[in-house]
Formats: sequence, structure tokens, C-alpha cells
Amino acid sequence: MESGKLSTSIDATIPTAARMYDYYLGGKDNYASDRAACEELDKVVPSTRALALNNRRFLQRVVRTLAEDYGIRQFLDHGSGLPTQNNVHQVAQSVDPSSRVVYVDNDPMVLVHGRALLDQNDNTAVIHADMRETDAIFAHADTQRLIDFSQPVAVLFNSVFHCIPDDDANGPLAVARRVREQLVPGSCMVMCQLVSEDAEVRKFVTDFMAQATQNHWGRVRQEKDVAEYFEGLEILEPGLVEVSTWRPDTEVAPRQLTQEWIEFGGVGRLP
Repeated sequence: MESGKLSTSIDATIPTAARMYDYYLGGKDNYASDRAACEELDKVVPSTRALALNNRRFLQRVVRTLAEDYGIRQFLDHGSGLPTQNNVHQVAQSVDPSSRVVYVDNDPMVLVHGRALLDQNDNTAVIHADMRETDAIFAHADTQRLIDFSQPVAVLFNSVFHCIPDDDANGPLAVARRVREQLVPGSCMVMCQLVSEDAEVRKFVTDFMAQATQNHWGRVRQEKDVAEYFEGLEILEPGLVEVSTWRPDTEVAPRQLTQEWIEFGGVGRLP
């Protein structure tokens, strides 16, 4: 069952995080409102495009590492965003074609483009849901068809927790704990989000994005907040880091050189 709370109409006049991210990655599935919001954001945090690109590379490295080194063949990707190059299913299935991937997003544009892309891929699905609706996501027919929760699963919350407001029942910490309770040992959780130790940057970006997206936003947090998401998990090396430094492919891989804000997080494994 898909959530009845979510709109399936696309409003081109209101920016969304998914379409802004698409613009930063060089995609074409965005509107003038998204591009204008990115241009305003860049005036205060000009490293955002580099941050988005580095975050995408981190996601690809993580999926490949979990598939190759940890034998994981099931991936549940929350807040997956618009399809681009080297998506999760493409990386995972390049290691093992039988790998199964479920994408979850609340943006109706992601649903349309994702389903068109995946029409011919029986081991991959896109479901329209709010990432906070853990029970509905796990019970969804496509999730049940593709994911065997008696076996290890990689659950991805890649660059999405900053989109969720603080809330005891449905904030990022509550969502992380709720998901973890449903996973078996050997499963992994990939979690990272935008952080800044500069209070002015945190306030500006949080306020700007809340206004631009009409409150479909949470907040920029601090590294200590992200560390709480990993309580009870074994954190894989190199620990919780700025994501461009997480197991880089080469010593000359692009690094996040500016510090207005960074994408911070890592991978935790259920012991």
C-alpha cells in the first residue's frame, strides 16, 4: 500500500531537495525554481555542488564495498532521489546481477522517472512513501517481494536525515532506531547528513531550505548529532568522517576542500 498522505502531483514552482540535488549533479530533471534556490544557496555555501558530487561518489563506494567485501545482496534506499548515473542497483548488480534494490522517496517526480527507468529490471522497485513510515515501507508489497529480512540488508539513509525535523517519534534518531530493530545481525546502515560546526551556517541553511521548500526540511546538524544515529552499531573503518574521505578509490580522489558545511557520516553494522 502506498501512503495516502503523499501528493502525486508535481509543483514546478516549489523547489524540492531531490530536484536541487539533481541540478547539482548535472541532471536535467529540475525546474527554474530548483535552479534559483541552488543559486541563492551558493551565495552562502559555495561548496555545495562539490559536496553533492562527493556525496554521490561516497554512495557508489559504499554500495560496492558492501556488495564486494560484505556479501550484501539486498539494499533499501531511503530518500533515493532522482535516477542519475551509477545508481545503487547498477553498482550492486555489477557485483552480482541477482542483487535486489528497493528505492523509497516521497517526491512524485522520483516515482515517475524511477519507475520508467526500472521497468525492465525485475530485481528493483521504487515505492512512494515518506522515509519515516518504517512499518509501511517494510510491509509494502514490493519490499516484501524483493527483500528477505531474515538475511542481512543494507539500509541507506544517504544525505537525507537533514530533510527530517527533530521529533521524538519520527525524527532521524527515532527512525534509525526503528529500522535497526527490524534488521538481523550482519545488516548495515549507511547514514550521513549535512553538518556544520558554524552556528550561522546552520541557521542560514536551515531557515533558507525550510522557506524554499515550504517546510519540507529538517535542519543542518552537528557531528555529535550524527554520532547518535550509530548507537549500538559497529562502525566500519574509517569511522564517522567527512564522506569524501571514506575509503577513497585513490589517493588523488576529490576531497571536500571547504568547510562551511560537510556531509558527515559512515556505515554501521549490526553485531
